[in-house]
Amino acid sequence: MADPHGFLTTDQRELPRRRPVPIRLMDYREVYEAGDPEQLRRQASRCMDCGVPFCHQGCPLGNLIPEFNDAMYRGELPRAVELLHATNNFPEFTGRACPAPCENACVLGINQPAVTIKQVEVSIVDQGFAAGLIQPMIPERITGQTVAVIGSGPTGLAAAQQLTRAGHTVVVHERDDRLGGLLRYGIPDFKLEKQHIDRRLDQMRAEGTRFKTSVEIGRDISLEDLQSSFDAVIVCTGATVPRDMTIAGRELRGVEFAMDYLVPSNRVQAGEQPGPGGVESHIDAQGKHVVIIGGGDTGADCLGTALRQTAASVTTLAIGAQPPIDRSEADPWPTVPRIFEVQSSHEEGGTRRYLASTTGFAGDEQGRVVGIDVAETQFLDGRRVPTPGTEHRLDADLVLLALGFSGPESDVLGLDVSDSGAFARDESYVGSTPGVFIAGDAGRGQSLIVWAIAEGRSVAAEVDRFLTGSTRLPAPVGPHDRSF
Repeated sequence: MADPHGFLTTDQRELPRRRPVPIRLMDYREVYEAGDPEQLRRQASRCMDCGVPFCHQGCPLGNLIPEFNDAMYRGELPRAVELLHATNNFPEFTGRACPAPCENACVLGINQPAVTIKQVEVSIVDQGFAAGLIQPMIPERITGQTVAVIGSGPTGLAAAQQLTRAGHTVVVHERDDRLGGLLRYGIPDFKLEKQHIDRRLDQMRAEGTRFKTSVEIGRDISLEDLQSSFDAVIVCTGATVPRDMTIAGRELRGVEFAMDYLVPSNRVQAGEQPGPGGVESHIDAQGKHVVIIGGGDTGADCLGTALRQTAASVTTLAIGAQPPIDRSEADPWPTVPRIFEVQSSHEEGGTRRYLASTTGFAGDEQGRVVGIDVAETQFLDGRRVPTPGTEHRLDADLVLLALGFSGPESDVLGLDVSDSGAFARDESYVGSTPGVFIAGDAGRGQSLIVWAIAEGRSVAAEVDRFLTGSTRLPAPVGPHDRSF
């Protein structure tokens, strides 16, 4: 145990300071300042080494949280790095982009603010890279078996790294021109700078994983051809089909899906030029009245991006009521509570409106959106519907639909789809075609990055068993497991 009295003597939850809002709105760098080592040590000391550490259950990866907290409290960085990577291939991703269900399940969270598990995690991996402690793990033998991975998001990368280290020859196929999936183009740099992806890819290349970009399976090469060239195929394409709205005015120019806004913006931040000959689909919010429909992580990413593009105003609409500040009786510990969240983007500006039902979009003679019609939400027969007589119009030059995702793009691979809209699979992650495995959001539906990595590790174990008859790779989750 780090410090038997730590959670008593240090009862305050502390995180590194965020850079001042006026400064960080001038760039796309990550918002946090460099952490204080002594502050981190104090926070690690708050871990109680519980008899039953529910944080293990909150995290689908089963991270060894009390153990790595103890190591950081004692200043044992090499041990902390080893413990962290025993269960998580990419803690630099989860430490930045995961909503931390482990903290929701922290036992200390019953009557105090939870341990800053996520901050300890990202500090371990960043310090580990800086100290040269994170090196390629070259497989001791090559099995001669080959695996194709479709998609280079966190699921595909985790599966590829596990199987490469097991001695298989792995080739990751990515349809974009750069690797990383939504880590690369879906998450803005102020949340995840892309150097963190690149240094991990360098490690994977050194270990032997091969990558092919600008290759779309189902169009550039068929799934059948891929099967004939590899001993196993893993589909990790994610759930990329956005949820839409079927209301009046949806066809107007300026009503866009969130990813059609974020992806070109991230390309521009990567150095590509907007306009003809460059990122032609780039949408600039400068001087525009922006309305974001959807109050989740993607909506917050749109908010932070629009503010950095100096939008005239940004309004976020959520159809439901504003969540409570603290857990309600309906969300008892250690479940993931629905509470009011203030992300870094919310600190930076914009207006958040709740109980706002969108009823239509207004346009001008040129077919461009100029307004959005909104009514107050009421709950009727268990449904959220607009309240008659409360309709009003908001100015809007750009509307971004951040309503989540309905499932994978299922029309090109020819695989069976389940009732949920995701690719069908059995208890071994095998899809409707023998030798083809389904993992991550492609089979689970829209989920968290920590679940994506957990499924990548688990499908790697199933593929290893399929190829060799047995496996020593860990499988932290099953394809139908769910969190609290």
